[in-house]
Amino acid sequence: MRHFDLSPLYRSTVGFDRLFSMLDNVNGDQTSAYPPYNIERTGENAYRITMAVAGFSEDELTIEAKEHVLTVSGEKAPEPEDREVLYRGIASRAFERRFQIAEYVKVVGASMEHGLLHIDLVRELPETMKPRKIEIKTGQKDDVKQIEGSSATTAH
Repeated sequence: MRHFDLSPLYRSTVGFDRLFSMLDNVNGDQTSAYPPYNIERTGENAYRITMAVAGFSEDELTIEAKEHVLTVSGEKAPEPEDREVLYRGIASRAFERRFQIAEYVKVVGASMEHGLLHIDLVRELPETMKPRKIEIKTGQKDDVKQIEGSSATTAH
C-alpha cells in the first residue's frame, strides 16, 4: 500500500477546512522552500500568513490577490557598485510564492515587523450563506383564530 504525503496541500492553502475541498485547487508547481512561512488560524474566521523576508524592504515586496490566488513576490534592488560582499549568507534572491485561498476569504491587511511579513486574511460569508435559525410555530387554536379573524376583517 502506498502512502501519499499531503502536507504540501496544507502549506499552500488558506481558508479550507476540509481536505477534499483543497484537492481540486492544488498548485503543484511549488518546489522551492524559500522564503519560509507559517499559516495560522487567529480566530474562527481569521488567518495569518507570516513569511520570513529578512533583507527585503516594503518597497521590494508585492502582494496581490486575484481570483482565488494570493501571490507574494519580492525582488531586491540592485546593490551599489562600490559595495563588495565577501560572504553572502542572507538570501537576497527574487521569489514568488502563491497560496490558494478559499472562496469568501479576503486579504484585510499586511504589515512588516522584524523581517517578518504578516498578511491577515478573513473569511466573510455572505448573509445568504450563513446559517439562520428557523422559528417553529405551534399549531394552537388561538393562532388559527387570529389568522382567520384578520383575513375576515380585511375582506369586508
